[in-house]
Amino acid sequence: MAFERSDLGPAPWAAQALGIIFALIGVVLAVGGLWLLTLGGSPYYLLAGIGLLVSGGLLFLRRVTGVWVYAGVFVATVIWALWEVGLRGWPLVPRVIAPAVLLVLALAATPLLTRSRLARRTALGGFAGFVVIGAIGWIAVGVTDRPMRPEALPDARMSMTEPSLMSVGQDWPAYGGTHGARRFSPLTQINAENVGKLERVWTYNTGDMPSEAAKGKYGAETTPLKIGDSLYLCSAKNILMSLDPATGKQRWRYDPKVADEAIPYTAACRGVTYYAVPGADPATQCSTRIIEGALDGRLIAVDAKTGVPCPGFGQNGHVDIKAGMGEVVPGMVSITSPPTIVRGIIVTGHQVLDGQMRAAPSGVIQGFDAVTGTLRWAWDMTRPDLTGYPPPGQTWTKGTPNMWTTASGDEALGLVYLPMGNSAVDYWSGMRSEAENQYSTALVALDVTTGKPAWSFQTVRKDVWDYDLGSQGTLVDFPTPNGPVPAIVLPSKQGDIYVLDRRTGRPLTPVQERPVPQGGVEPEQRSRTQPFSLYHTLRKADLTERSMWGMSPIDQMICRIQFKRAKYDGFYTPPTSAQRSVEYPGYNGGSDWGGVAVDAQRGIIVANYNDMPNYNRLVPRAEADRKGWAPRGQARGGGMKAGAEGAGDPQAGTPYAIDVNAGWRLPLTGLLCKEPPYGGIRAIDLASGKTLWDRPFGTARKNGPFGIASHMPFEIGTPNNGGAVVTAGGLIFIAAATDDLIRAIDLKTGKTVWKDVLPAGGQATPMTYEFGGRQYLVIMAGGHHFMETPIGDAVIAYALPAGS
Repeated sequence: MAFERSDLGPAPWAAQALGIIFALIGVVLAVGGLWLLTLGGSPYYLLAGIGLLVSGGLLFLRRVTGVWVYAGVFVATVIWALWEVGLRGWPLVPRVIAPAVLLVLALAATPLLTRSRLARRTALGGFAGFVVIGAIGWIAVGVTDRPMRPEALPDARMSMTEPSLMSVGQDWPAYGGTHGARRFSPLTQINAENVGKLERVWTYNTGDMPSEAAKGKYGAETTPLKIGDSLYLCSAKNILMSLDPATGKQRWRYDPKVADEAIPYTAACRGVTYYAVPGADPATQCSTRIIEGALDGRLIAVDAKTGVPCPGFGQNGHVDIKAGMGEVVPGMVSITSPPTIVRGIIVTGHQVLDGQMRAAPSGVIQGFDAVTGTLRWAWDMTRPDLTGYPPPGQTWTKGTPNMWTTASGDEALGLVYLPMGNSAVDYWSGMRSEAENQYSTALVALDVTTGKPAWSFQTVRKDVWDYDLGSQGTLVDFPTPNGPVPAIVLPSKQGDIYVLDRRTGRPLTPVQERPVPQGGVEPEQRSRTQPFSLYHTLRKADLTERSMWGMSPIDQMICRIQFKRAKYDGFYTPPTSAQRSVEYPGYNGGSDWGGVAVDAQRGIIVANYNDMPNYNRLVPRAEADRKGWAPRGQARGGGMKAGAEGAGDPQAGTPYAIDVNAGWRLPLTGLLCKEPPYGGIRAIDLASGKTLWDRPFGTARKNGPFGIASHMPFEIGTPNNGGAVVTAGGLIFIAAATDDLIRAIDLKTGKTVWKDVLPAGGQATPMTYEFGGRQYLVIMAGGHHFMETPIGDAVIAYALPAGS
């Protein structure tokens, strides 16, 4: 008994308390591990739990062998962790960090249990070994979060034409730079060599902050425009403003008085649209005008010089797009994206609140005269012969796919490109018409003079995953062996990027039909194949049990149990009711409304993306009724429901409601079940689709368990909403992530070369312009409830120091 302390008197209470803690953890791991093993999962957790139980019991009995038993468990844990995930830093965290903390506690208890010098020296050596392991882990995290080794970037080799006939440089005349949506600026004053000197030169506060009723519903996603000597922007609730581009001083302000009840899922206005009336006298009122779509379903036109509503546009500057839709509950129909104007026609879609009912308002696309506001045409996909308002007593077809995001346009071809959403109720397809099955989750090119489809390309057949097209298509000249072809680059939520001839819709890069999982609650509706782009995908490999994560082995084990209990056959697993199903990627992308940027000189696509699953279940109607889930506007229906989209949506008129765990989060810690990264940014060669570099995007500084910010500077790769701007100066400017930072990233290397902390979340796409010989960078720091970033109202401008 030379190494035991039990013959020397009572052991200190601290060692016994530690034994109790070890035993309790062991019980949890053993019980959960046995459950996981019966589901076909890893045996590690059961074995580790038994080891902790034995170690805890020995420590409680005041035996130093309890320390050595746990040391053996820890060594086995490290070997198992390295076997599962190698030296990848973030996946090692839940497998090794918490067990290492327990090892430190066990080693610290050794002197309380024995007087043996050998034992004490062994404990000291074990502690030193832990420090070495910790250092290796620290290095591993740093290594795995660097950009993959960049390929050589092409030189400036292209000279693309601008199909929207707009000009970017001194100005930023449209939401995506132009209606071609490249988000590229030819400005070079700010470059990789001097960007570190960027400083704030002005801040403007819109004053639009949420009332008590609207808290938890704000997400100001604004990208300002710059035309001539003015900036133009909208606030979260559609207040229009004009600012001095050099100082940020307000020139005028117009408040259309949008009510809180009109807020759909988010109070957001992504941008406004500028229009100069051809041939108009510049001195006349509204010869140039700013047009926005509002949350309450109005198109609003004001004089660009004064902000006064244009009297000749609709009714004193307002047009109600809901006419022809029948009765519309406030918040069910909203415009959150800027309209697109091609050949003098304002083309607008609208958001229809997701998940409420099959008989939701129509997704009709409308074209209005940009001068008078008169309806020129309407495209109701199930009634192609109806070109205007429906006859009295009728409405446009209810429940059809809508376009909630931004269209792009080609003036020369007279086409406007609509990224279409899904039919009403995303997760049930059995009631959709033939036309809906054709145009749902498809890119549709409309002839802007007639409102008739010229062509369409569908990315998902009979979509029951909410994979609606959220990204604006980008118009490019695509290089081919026979010369450049007018093309559109289309990113998607499922991660695939398609390149289509924008004249015909014909794919310019291979698209392959592949078999996909079958089954679900309506197996007869599932398409046996889906179109996969062979050009490029942002989607990662299918999930496995090893992909599960957490703060510790316990919550990682819980995630593994959830994974094994769920239905998951890989990409396109159909939704189920008897058990949860895993949807990966989730409905936030892949690529969402931020879209992509394209360097029009070097031929490089810059794409930020999300990489998270959803954990879903279709809820039978009787169960949903018992829970009180009903559409907005009904007696039990929610008003402005907070929480993630799909978390208890009624889908009235179908057999099932839907319950979406967005991001697949654990209820207590709030951590995501999938291992990091949860978002990235990538440079892609336009000509070949080859990845040039790829990296996690977003630090962990504002994220952590239980909603507590960790303040860790590591690039964990966070969820992100908003897009990037790329410049001829070789820089990518982007905010978007949940760490409240705006960054400049070197286009050549993928490395961050400048950053600044924003006063609120940066879930908006920045823009850049030149004024008075000085290049400016502007971002809206408005935050976002879905991304759980702080809400704000600051528009911030950066520039190099004057005279530099």
